[in-house]
Amino acid sequence: MDNAAERAVERVIAVMRDNLDEQLTIDDMAKVAMFSKFHFSRIFQRVTGLSPGRFLSALRLQRAKQLLVSTSYNIADISLRVGYTSVGTFSTRFTRSVGLSPTTYRRQQGVTPYIETTCPNHAVGVATGSLRGVIRSATPERDELIFAGLFRDRIPEGRPVSCTVLAGAGPFLLEKVPPGMWYLLVHSVPAGTETARPGTPGADQLAAATLGPVAVRQEASIEGVEVQLRSMGSMDPPVLMALLDVRTAALERIGQQRMRRPDRSIR
Repeated sequence: MDNAAERAVERVIAVMRDNLDEQLTIDDMAKVAMFSKFHFSRIFQRVTGLSPGRFLSALRLQRAKQLLVSTSYNIADISLRVGYTSVGTFSTRFTRSVGLSPTTYRRQQGVTPYIETTCPNHAVGVATGSLRGVIRSATPERDELIFAGLFRDRIPEGRPVSCTVLAGAGPFLLEKVPPGMWYLLVHSVPAGTETARPGTPGADQLAAATLGPVAVRQEASIEGVEVQLRSMGSMDPPVLMALLDVRTAALERIGQQRMRRPDRSIR
């Protein structure tokens, strides 16, 4: 991808962030990028992996997460501040993407004791597979906690079909993976900032990687997957699912799990 296209996408994302309460259209975005709307849509998808509309929606929900834990605005006010005219629509989309309702997310300050996985209806009762490999750190010199999960789309939202938490870079294993096409999404945060709330120091020091789609067949064991983390940039989709809860729970169990398992994964 040429630099001019990436700069155009960066300009549009900056406008998105500054105007989350506005009803930005694809025509508005294309004008900022200085491309036709059809050419712009293709370029944006190629650079970020998401359509402009999905990226904007993710930014809105990310901002809503920050407002819920850092302000006293009511849910209706927050929904308006991030571009939703219907509180019901906002609550439904927030719950689907984050895994908690806005009210619960606020009450628990973005932290919950565990994360659930989900399995598509068609996979119920079907033999599952596994995915094994190695995650390499973007900053080997720092201690970090790493989340790895399989999702249907490139954006980490909702519940993964399988996930694990690592006490640092290294081998990982995802088990009970239903047959299908999945994206492996990996995120890390420096040790000591695992419970940082959105908008506070440490909450934005993420590294990330995406791999896929990966085809998993019945009872198949995929080996030798290598994932290289890198620092997240402005063109990376935000993390919507409630990862902080996984990190918090993992910290409490890492000592015990390390003694019982040869690898450092927590499932």
